Amino acid sequence: MKQSSVRMTGSSKVTAVMATIRQRIAGRSLTPGAKLPSIRGLATSLKVSASTVVAAYERLVAEGAILSRPGSGFYVASQAAPFALSEIGPKLDRTVDPFWVSRQSLEAGGGDLKPGCGWLPPSWLPEEGLRRALRGLARAEGEVLADYGSPLGLPPLRQFIARRMGERGIDAAPDQILLTESGTQAIDLLCRFLIEPGDTVVIDDPCYFNFQALLRAHRAKVVGVPYTPSGPDLARFGQVLAEHRPRLYITNSAIHNPTGAVLSAVTAHKVLKLADQFALTIVEDDIFADFEHAPAPRLAAFDGLERVIHIGSFSKTLSASARCGFIAARPAWVEGLIDLKIATTFGGGRLAAEMVFRVLSDGGYRKQMEGLRTRLSHARFEVASRLKAIGITPWLDPEAGMFLWCRLPEGVDAGQIARAALAERVVLAPGNAFSVSQTATGFLRFNVSQTLDPSVFELLRRLLR
Repeated sequence: MKQSSVRMTGSSKVTAVMATIRQRIAGRSLTPGAKLPSIRGLATSLKVSASTVVAAYERLVAEGAILSRPGSGFYVASQAAPFALSEIGPKLDRTVDPFWVSRQSLEAGGGDLKPGCGWLPPSWLPEEGLRRALRGLARAEGEVLADYGSPLGLPPLRQFIARRMGERGIDAAPDQILLTESGTQAIDLLCRFLIEPGDTVVIDDPCYFNFQALLRAHRAKVVGVPYTPSGPDLARFGQVLAEHRPRLYITNSAIHNPTGAVLSAVTAHKVLKLADQFALTIVEDDIFADFEHAPAPRLAAFDGLERVIHIGSFSKTLSASARCGFIAARPAWVEGLIDLKIATTFGGGRLAAEMVFRVLSDGGYRKQMEGLRTRLSHARFEVASRLKAIGITPWLDPEAGMFLWCRLPEGVDAGQIARAALAERVVLAPGNAFSVSQTATGFLRFNVSQTLDPSVFELLRRLLR
């Protein structure tokens, strides 16, 4: 395990050593009954005195976290602390933790502004279509309202998804599509299915912060590859595959989160060639498909669902309350994924699937999406112009979607800006929440649909001064 020195003075050194041990116990790198490092060994690795380690160990014994066995050493107590995701890896400032943006956005009050959140305002969603679907469901047969769904999920919805994927060049039969509770559950099932703790997974840097959070929960080793306006940096991607031999690569197709970039066809072909060379499986998250004006290249379309698994959901364009996603995979993998779905959730969310299908098959949905794409285009232009006027520069001008990945003026720390904004009930998304390498200190992600209030720009202008 990589060690880090403790750079503190006085009694705070003892507290820091205790925190290091607690972190390793919570993260399960020190399991119940495991022997702790020797006093001399830990003192050397943390660059503290042996007496500091002795004091820390004695206090941990008093707490019951560890046990002392005279003549043998110190051991983790048999009753381990509950698994704590926030304790795995180095302790980060909470402002740039992958969980921070999600928690602050989800817990924000009704009057709070959320330019850093990842969803549209309710007024931008197909509210009338949802109400029609709910009225129809109220008249549905009892089995629709009360029974479990089939293991694969609602057949009409899977057929609809197969047709929609076909419009984007992806050939998938309905029985290759497994409905899930959400896009997040889709990735969780795939991690359970494809990786073991300690396996290496490649992600984009920056990428959607919950990819990092999920992989942390599965105890994976995460390696980032810089993302460019046309896709992952191919030279670095090849180096990472050769050096780390990862099991998975998780990425967005079409509109990339947080950058808004679009994968080019040339980059897609080269990524697939490298994946084939190094036996890499790719999970392609297509959650923003309906925001596109024209279909962008899909890895699954070029690959034919051999090395690529295609996932998506409807939370961004329909409703975050109607939890429904999907996995499209090679036929040989579907049975195993069904078993995992039954083991973890038993039956699918039939009511949510029925509602989603009713809205999607309603003729008003396509018209709603056409209007939404136009509305987002206007919002991107307006927000980008107002941000530029106060010295915040978009990394690129996206072709579609709701995000702007923006560079702050030189020397400004996005984490500090986000913390100060939160004190004034404004939730921002600092760049390092998206960066596994923690190299996006000077970036913020803006959701243009949530950044139109003039007070957001007034606050930013004041904080930048």
